[in-house]
Amino acid sequence: MGQSLFEKVWNAHVVRALANGQTQLLIGTHLIHEVTSPQAFGMLRDLGLKVKYPERTFATVDHIVPTDQRTEPFSDPLADAMIKELARNAKEFDVTYFDLSTGKQGIVHVVGPEQGITQPGTTIACGDSHTATHGAFGAIAFGIGTTQVRDLLATQTMAMSKLKVRRINVDGELRPGVYAKDVILHIIALLGAKGGIGYAYEYGGSLFDAFSMEERMTVCNMSIEGGARCGYVNPDDKTFAYLKGRPYCPKGADWDAAVEEWRAVASDPDCAYDDVVDLRAEDIAPSVTWGVSPDQGFSIDGVMPDPAAAKDEAARVSIQEALDYMKLAPGTPIKGTKIDVAFIGSCTNGRLSDFREVAKYLRGHKVAAGIKAIAVPGSQIVDQLCRNEGLHEVFEEAGFEWRGAGCSMCLAMNPDKLIGDQLCASSSNRNFKGRQGSPTGRTVLMSPVMVAAAAVTGVISDAREVFEVEAAAATA
Repeated sequence: MGQSLFEKVWNAHVVRALANGQTQLLIGTHLIHEVTSPQAFGMLRDLGLKVKYPERTFATVDHIVPTDQRTEPFSDPLADAMIKELARNAKEFDVTYFDLSTGKQGIVHVVGPEQGITQPGTTIACGDSHTATHGAFGAIAFGIGTTQVRDLLATQTMAMSKLKVRRINVDGELRPGVYAKDVILHIIALLGAKGGIGYAYEYGGSLFDAFSMEERMTVCNMSIEGGARCGYVNPDDKTFAYLKGRPYCPKGADWDAAVEEWRAVASDPDCAYDDVVDLRAEDIAPSVTWGVSPDQGFSIDGVMPDPAAAKDEAARVSIQEALDYMKLAPGTPIKGTKIDVAFIGSCTNGRLSDFREVAKYLRGHKVAAGIKAIAVPGSQIVDQLCRNEGLHEVFEEAGFEWRGAGCSMCLAMNPDKLIGDQLCASSSNRNFKGRQGSPTGRTVLMSPVMVAAAAVTGVISDAREVFEVEAAAATA
């Protein structure tokens, strides 16, 4: 019987079996940023250790870096101190560092792919939960904690238990106005925020075959929101075309050999999966969250659930708690809910294709009065590419603020925060309580085009209606 990609990559990176039943796994690539690495480097110093393989570690600043101030020293003393500490650590331990001066800085999960650091058949780890993004290239990629960051720096290995594999097939074609973000929100709502615990998700089917690499990244990025430890797509010609010529990819004859190896790492047709889920693309609608967990979501035409109709007491309490926090009433539609802030960006939806798609519909529209709208490219390279096409001007003319690269309002470890109980239409990945900087701030997740529709109407809206998406698609 054949093997899945997960099994092939896992087996190729096993160092040894540990007495506790876990596996010591070699991690080929280690990505770090300014938030989860300082303590890890400090522990190395305390132990008198060096970074084992510094050429396999790559650093950038993203979480705490301001998006409205791009010169140092930063006005936020904590941000200034943490970024200076990363620079010091990178220099002392001889780690490659993409800082603001390089023109290559950005969110770590955007920088890795665009530099060609992310490659098929590899193991990747980073002190950030959305490391699953890199699985779009046929890698198995794990988010880790600070102690594991230390272990990786010192040994290039980490201990973990082997995962089961769930294959999620999505076949067919998406309807106009439905995007990769809607696909993953639909999957999470269907399988639950804990449905993937103990699993790696392998995404496939004709829809994923048709998806661009950036669309695949969006879906893999939010695998963790479904409880999975990682998510991936088998590498194919699109993967290789995306990577060819990127700075850290093989060149010449080495490239040809690498592609041959990468192609072989894909799951075998006769491999067995621990679970298989089959979905139709046509059944997926523009999706939004309504609660405080990514699985508390439904289509834009959905109405708030009634706690009294919940299947059990735990579900009733969870629904009521979410409705109370979100200040929403049972039985009311999500459409028409007033927003205060619109945010387009993050490692989920801060890439060139996201801004291109929004700009296509945003031209000629204006952000509604009283709405704060910001657009934040995922990297300095994305920013430059957008500027080359004049996309930033489309956003600015519509009333968006165009910011510098960073995580921004996705998690608000920087100055970009909600105030009070403001409600944000967000293209990011988490709608947890307080996620966007205010302990009472509210987040509704959706695709970038849906965020744009909310920004110009001032309420959560169906982008297909606001921008006449289906009519535009019919005449395209």
